[in-house]
Amino acid sequence: MTFKNASVDLVIPIFNEDGVIQQVHQRICDVINPLAYDFHFIYVDDGSRDGTVAALQKIATEDLRVTLLQLSRNFGHQAALTAGMDASRAEVVITLDGDGQHPPEMIPEMLALIRQGYDIVQTQRLDSTQPASFKKWTSGFFYRLINVISGTQVLSGAADFRALTRPAVNALKAMPEYHRFLRGMVAWIGYSTVILPYQPAERISGISKYSLNKMTRLAMDAIFSFSLMPLYLGLSLGGFFFLLAAIEVAYVLSFWITGSASTLAPGWSSLMFMILIVGGILMILLGFIGVYVGYIFQEVKHRPIYLLKGEPSDE
Repeated sequence: MTFKNASVDLVIPIFNEDGVIQQVHQRICDVINPLAYDFHFIYVDDGSRDGTVAALQKIATEDLRVTLLQLSRNFGHQAALTAGMDASRAEVVITLDGDGQHPPEMIPEMLALIRQGYDIVQTQRLDSTQPASFKKWTSGFFYRLINVISGTQVLSGAADFRALTRPAVNALKAMPEYHRFLRGMVAWIGYSTVILPYQPAERISGISKYSLNKMTRLAMDAIFSFSLMPLYLGLSLGGFFFLLAAIEVAYVLSFWITGSASTLAPGWSSLMFMILIVGGILMILLGFIGVYVGYIFQEVKHRPIYLLKGEPSDE
């Protein structure tokens, strides 16, 4: 692949970023305009309810490199990224958020690494200078957990700020699963990857759209899409309690064999304890199975990952 005057699509999902996206677009333009690449913007509005669409339409009118995709409702960040990659046609695709926290000043360095032969330039968020917080602690715990229980190693601090060559994008497009965890999917395809650390900037304004509920759902998608460990855990616990039951049977038989059966005391409390423990484990295991069945149910319906509202706006 030759990268002289190569085409580059910038895929940027947007949700309720009126007043921010105008500044972000100008900041990106200041970086890419001097570069000898054929740049195009693909903004994906993920069901915004403020003035974001009007702002993007104005940007598309003023900048002919801009294409606006509108999703019919809020499908989520991963679906919006997928919509943008599906619409891309360039030799290189760079995905970044529209809140200003992914520094566009890194785009030239990302493209330079692509020219060196890498298929994926994956950025890694450096949180060492960030104060301790619940989000930082849970994020670190999640990445440690997913790397232990899955066969795919996901980079701790990996962001959806990355550059991909066309073969890597096509590989991701060949994975049409409904529950998407792109950070894991990018690692899973195994294309040549280089890590590029970055320091996240402060949001220009507004608040993060990743609520605790959305982060929890993303973590569940990652765990249940990339690992069968919850089922193995249930099987292991079942085997452990089967062993305890065998030991209990041997213990009781020993009294009968030695003729000391009359010394056996009623074990109501221990019996209830075992029933509650075993019953709880069975309920947890059934819950795990139910989640997997639910995921399978959603997959086999083959519903689209996202729906577009009308045709793409390409002024």
